[in-house]
Amino acid sequence: MSLVITILILLLVIALSGAIVRVLPIRLPLPLIQIALGALLARPFGLHVEFDHELFFLLFIPPLLFADGWRIPKRELFLLRGPILALAIGLVFFTIVGVGYFVHWMIPTVPLAVAFALAAVLSPTDAVAVSSISGESPIPPRLMHILSGEALLNDASGLVALQFAIAAEMTGKFSLISATGDFVVMALGGLAAGVLVGLGFGLFRRRLVRWSGEVDPAAQVALLLLLPFAAYLLAEHFAVSGILAAVAAGMSMNYTDVMKGGYVATRMQSRAVWEMVEFTFNGIIFLLLGLQLPAIVDGAKVDIAQAGGGPLWHLAAYVVAITLALVLLRFIWVWVSLRFVFMRALHRGEKRPPVGTRLVWTTALAGVRGAITLAGVLSLPLMKSENIPFPTRDLMIFLASGVILCTLVFGAIGLPLSVKGLKLPGEDPRVREERKARALAAEAAIRSIEKEQQRVQEGGDENAIALASRIAARVMGDYQQRLEAAGEEGDVPEKARAEAGTERVMRLAALRAERRELDELRRKHTINDETLRNLVREVDLAEASLTGLHSG
Repeated sequence: MSLVITILILLLVIALSGAIVRVLPIRLPLPLIQIALGALLARPFGLHVEFDHELFFLLFIPPLLFADGWRIPKRELFLLRGPILALAIGLVFFTIVGVGYFVHWMIPTVPLAVAFALAAVLSPTDAVAVSSISGESPIPPRLMHILSGEALLNDASGLVALQFAIAAEMTGKFSLISATGDFVVMALGGLAAGVLVGLGFGLFRRRLVRWSGEVDPAAQVALLLLLPFAAYLLAEHFAVSGILAAVAAGMSMNYTDVMKGGYVATRMQSRAVWEMVEFTFNGIIFLLLGLQLPAIVDGAKVDIAQAGGGPLWHLAAYVVAITLALVLLRFIWVWVSLRFVFMRALHRGEKRPPVGTRLVWTTALAGVRGAITLAGVLSLPLMKSENIPFPTRDLMIFLASGVILCTLVFGAIGLPLSVKGLKLPGEDPRVREERKARALAAEAAIRSIEKEQQRVQEGGDENAIALASRIAARVMGDYQQRLEAAGEEGDVPEKARAEAGTERVMRLAALRAERRELDELRRKHTINDETLRNLVREVDLAEASLTGLHSG
């Protein structure tokens, strides 16, 4: 019973955090608010949650990575594969080496393999936290695509490196060639497992529909919720990367027939459910970090003893120093990578991209740490061998937790300033692309209406022909207005867009009046609850189509 009450309290606090972040006089990142609320629950209210890292990985990480893989634009992921892989693999190992040696030099009591383990858990970044702290000035889409792709892939590379570092400390042996081979096998195996589960789900769903007819949308969404866990467990069973399996399963979703054709109810329900899952699970992760903080701070004396003694403020200095090292190493890596891009452009006779230091600093500050870092550091073994504890484990947990907080604070202060007005060369032409897609879709709709009208005319029924002509003219008029509004610059598109905007305002006002009237009819018992639900659902869908609230 206590577990159920604890879960309900956490869900209540997560829901309240979404409201608190909007009413505060100053804008604070949602993750920081949730961490603070978690700490308040732990200390004044005495709420305690036992943290099982294996359960944490299984319950929270697969669905979040699955959703990220599903949502990330696949075209941009492919086009930007160079910088994404450079950050997700190259920067990870550059960070492990740099931060590992730095921590071992700064705190000599930390064995080198353990320092590498800490650096490995600090290498994965959290794109969700980045988007929540960028302020009113959003990160340019192209840079956000790079950061999202990096966060998707560096989780796996960082955690695989963590396993190798722990094994090196436990056994005293390490082979770079063997580790590289194992990394490739684990990565490719995880990707294969995820694709197999994703495509297997599409095949299973098609067979199910063939045998039993259309499957209930709620049942299909329930199956979708199980997919990331299936991919993760399958990969872990064969000792490959479960994290990459969850990512690959999500990415394969766009190629299943659930996301195509006429499965409207399934798509809308799955979108709403996954938005709720993402918000709730991300909130629980940061609440759990806050719940752990008091105990971590209480163990500061043990931590400073493991660090070789000294005043307690040394621990805070270590955290800040490691955070600064992470930011500087990220800055150096991005700066050097851009120099290679410039040299390649010069060698090809191309114009040098106009990229400045501000972009490099923005990318460096965007390396915010989050859930994977917390789960990874808590997965460090308690014992190295029988009767021998794992060296400086408590100190590693303190440092990693402190770095998560520090990167959030640094990002919350620096990112809104650095991204304000930031433009990238070759920035995504999203507005033009969307207009073009709307125009092509409208043209396809008009052609389909014309074909349907021609089919009715071939039937020869004069009444049906007259009715079809009148309805076709009315529907085609709507699509013709969309087509004109989707045009490029000029008097006709501008006028059409102005008309569409005015029509949208009037339709919204009409729909809200409908909803008020339906509520009043229900209050007077003119209609019952079931009738109200059916009619309000129609109004809600119409309003969602006008406001874009249905899009994920």
